[in-house]
Amino acid sequence: MQLSKRIGRLVLASVAAIALAACAGQKVPAERLIAAIQSTVTAASDEAKKYIPDRLMAVQFKLNQLKATFDKKDYAAVVAAAPAVLDAAQSLATDAASKKDAVLKALNDKWTALAGSVPGYMTSIQNRIDALSKRSNKKAAAGIDLDAARSAASDAGALWSKAQAAFAGGNLEEAVNTAQSVRAKVEALAATLKLDLSAPVAKS
Repeated sequence: MQLSKRIGRLVLASVAAIALAACAGQKVPAERLIAAIQSTVTAASDEAKKYIPDRLMAVQFKLNQLKATFDKKDYAAVVAAAPAVLDAAQSLATDAASKKDAVLKALNDKWTALAGSVPGYMTSIQNRIDALSKRSNKKAAAGIDLDAARSAASDAGALWSKAQAAFAGGNLEEAVNTAQSVRAKVEALAATLKLDLSAPVAKS
């Protein structure tokens, strides 16, 4: 009976030792998987942070969970869960690039529309200011501060040049944002000049 118990204890000890050895044997693969995920996330983080921040945060959260599991020496769990996290990390770069392309296309479309309308609006405003500056149009210019209008038109022109420079430099986001500001200023100025911007541009 005692021999049987001793054998049983030896068997249990052997099984435990084998299990520990197996677990320890997965430490290196677990380390490598975590390192691969970390390097993949780091490489994609700049673009992912800008275009798919929620996805990036989700992958980083899962990576931190893997690290916590590794710290608990549950290497087998890390090895089992890491491939799915690695796949998610590897998709960050391609998905961020796809989203970036979509964003840039939308910005380019906005710029095309603004570039096709704002210069014409500015020409209409300048023509309106020139017309109201003539002595024969004093009645039409009554109540309008032409000096302020000229200053505002000059500011809008300078801002439009800034938008064009941003576009030429490849900064579409800044170009579009600046151009939208120009349009807002031009529309406000047109209102003070009692000018309908939807009307055809009058030829000088």
